[in-house]
Amino acid sequence: MWAIAVLVGAISFGELGLRLFFGFGNPLLYIGDDRIGYLLAPNQDTRRFGNRIRINRYSMRGAQIAPTPEAGTLRVLLLGDSIANGGWWTDDDETIAAIVARQLQQKGRSPVEVPNASAHSWGPRNEFAYLQQFGHFQSDAVVLLINTDDLFATAPTALPVGRDRNYPERRPWCAWAEVFGRYLLPAPAIPELEAVRREGGDQVGKNLAAIAMMHEMLTAAGIPLVVAMTPLRRELESGSRDYERVARQRLLELTQELNLLYLDFLPEFQALPPIDRFYRDTIHLSHQGNQLISERIARAIETLLLH
Repeated sequence: MWAIAVLVGAISFGELGLRLFFGFGNPLLYIGDDRIGYLLAPNQDTRRFGNRIRINRYSMRGAQIAPTPEAGTLRVLLLGDSIANGGWWTDDDETIAAIVARQLQQKGRSPVEVPNASAHSWGPRNEFAYLQQFGHFQSDAVVLLINTDDLFATAPTALPVGRDRNYPERRPWCAWAEVFGRYLLPAPAIPELEAVRREGGDQVGKNLAAIAMMHEMLTAAGIPLVVAMTPLRRELESGSRDYERVARQRLLELTQELNLLYLDFLPEFQALPPIDRFYRDTIHLSHQGNQLISERIARAIETLLLH
């Protein structure tokens, strides 16, 4: 009896610790969408590893916003993937959107809003579909933040939702269940995703077309589009691969053709070694990396809108 009591107590205290200190048992949830593929379920507020993560009613990372900004408010919509989103490793106040808002605020432009419409593994087609479905929120400018891999992103699909452990659609029955399912059990196979990954045709061209359509939509509303591109860590260590150079060149040519403001962070990162301080893994940026690109984006917005 004592052994059972000790075991139950240990499991219970472990459950409490996993919830309080790590946020397990209350993961961010996703919903499927026919056009966008998937997006974060609206109206969530949780903590993961001490970082607060809020998702507003428009499935954006951060606080709630009104459909239109108040008079005198500068609003810059940020579209992106996990780099823009920040993930569980970034607190709401330290995302790129939050840093850009603070930097613009410090320049005496008050008030400032930078809504953050983003989700893990989104590509330009997901982001354009989001813009089509939710609109531009009467923004003064839109920043599309992508990385090299996004030029090869596949078509939007809802297949991962509820099947890939990184895209849960409901909460686990306890924190222990999430730990076991996420870290100890083998990842479940999703055979249908193979057909999506083998998408034929010119994938880069399809993603560039989505950027062009985004530009057309925003231009009709009188809203400038800024395209910002972050490199993979590997590109700084050993250089871009041939197919990546070709894709990057195609993007550059598109931005020149459409007269878009294009921020390519590859040369900026190359000029500021050591690169380790800018990355937390092979693709996602550290706080220093976020700070660097946020400063550059804020300067670009200031030049574009405030001078």
